[in-house]
Amino acid sequence: MTDLLLVTCTEWPDGEPAADVLDRALAARGVDARWVNWDDASVDWSSARVVAVRSTWDYIDRRDDFLAWAARVGEQSLLLNGASVFAWNTDKQYLVELGAAGVPVVPTVSVDSRGDLVPAAASFDGRVVVKPRVGVGGFGLVVVDDPDALAEAEVGRGPWAVQPVIESVRTEGELSVFVLGGQATYSLQKVPAEGQILVHEHHGGRNVRVPLDEDAVRVAKACVAAAEGLLGTTLHYARVDLMRHDGELVVSELEATEPGLYLDVIPENAEPFVDLIVEVLGR
Repeated sequence: MTDLLLVTCTEWPDGEPAADVLDRALAARGVDARWVNWDDASVDWSSARVVAVRSTWDYIDRRDDFLAWAARVGEQSLLLNGASVFAWNTDKQYLVELGAAGVPVVPTVSVDSRGDLVPAAASFDGRVVVKPRVGVGGFGLVVVDDPDALAEAEVGRGPWAVQPVIESVRTEGELSVFVLGGQATYSLQKVPAEGQILVHEHHGGRNVRVPLDEDAVRVAKACVAAAEGLLGTTLHYARVDLMRHDGELVVSELEATEPGLYLDVIPENAEPFVDLIVEVLGR
């Protein structure tokens, strides 16, 4: 029986960026692991003791299929975080629920109908962001100055999340804290290209390793704890993305489905992930 199946997608057959760092760290601890595509019908998921979703970044176009796959795998082996977490976390409606649970989040209005976009945007002062509730990397994001412009704007496939533009992202970027096995491990600052608000590297952003900040760790761990309370389960791994809004750190994303470890920037992040795997394996 295989110890661990690391799950990726066709576009990333060798795994997430710098996956070789994780491969070596697992091998050094005696963990038998290999990368497989989540939609590969030839994979015997019951042959693995543990399954960990890592870089399944094509799920946004096939979410129903992905969630059905996760439900099946969860019946055959231990799927970290699990299908119910993925179903909740792959729809940005979760930000509204976290906010209601007392977590400081980017103010978010969840919209199901195209006709509700204009009033949702009008509920905020200034520029607003409209983005798909199911999406990654800022793709499909639209920024408008006038809410009425949304009546005719190309906003892509719904449902949508409507938020104010957090202007601090231009100067401070976005701060990410990794929480693996319940512990904050490392931190990353995502900086957008000049004049932009999108921080993902596909949009010209860059990633910089930064020391863990005590306030950021507090907010990140409170976010994970609140999610666990809402879901009634443990999050084995997560990445919490933070922005500064009105002088306070707020959660912009909780990535508990397929958060990259950014091993190309923080190779040491492989070790706490391996620690988590070894603990789950009972070694």
